[in-house]
Amino acid sequence: MDALLLSYGSTALDAKTALLCFLLAFVLSSAIAAVYERTFQGLSWSRGLLQSMVLGSLISCLLMIAIGDNVARGIGIVGSLAIIRFRTNLRDPRDLVFLFAALGVGVACGVQSFIVATVGAGLFCLAAILLQRSAFGVRRQTDGLIRFQAPSGQAPAERVGAILKANTRQFVLVTMRDVAQGEFVDCAYQVKLVRPEDIGRLLAELERLEGLRGLTFMNQASTVEV
Repeated sequence: MDALLLSYGSTALDAKTALLCFLLAFVLSSAIAAVYERTFQGLSWSRGLLQSMVLGSLISCLLMIAIGDNVARGIGIVGSLAIIRFRTNLRDPRDLVFLFAALGVGVACGVQSFIVATVGAGLFCLAAILLQRSAFGVRRQTDGLIRFQAPSGQAPAERVGAILKANTRQFVLVTMRDVAQGEFVDCAYQVKLVRPEDIGRLLAELERLEGLRGLTFMNQASTVEV
């Protein structure tokens, strides 16, 4: 039984076929990495992750070629990989998906499933581009946070509430605290606008209020994880 496991599927690839596997894995993983670069959104850019997609695809292709159909080789390689502890933390699940796609392409090329590798990589890249250009998963661009400091008293709060009611679809007070020894009140409002361009009119009306200072607006669609 042991002799059967060791000898099963030990047929080696010729040099041309092995080179074709590596070249196709390199080209397809490079395409996946290029799509990741074009569709990336955020501030935590990692050049090492981009290169890891290509290099990881080549490694997975190498492993599949080395294993072939040999069960004993596969068990040995899995056991050796289990010793290595990968401690790299990927903060964005999308990074992990792209890395896994590159590894999958390398595996498909290593087992000589060239059509599956090419079609799979093409569909994955197309889906990534369509999702990035569409509004799928994007929060409302009219959501924002308005923050300012107003003089203490009931009258300023009523005037601010009237302006927000007239220029927003919905608003809610998030935080309010006394500053400057109680002379001013720091307020933060969560607002939903009817149209993104309404923010200009809203800010202009708030700036005309006497005593209002530190007026800022943060569009929540532009916030990213650093």
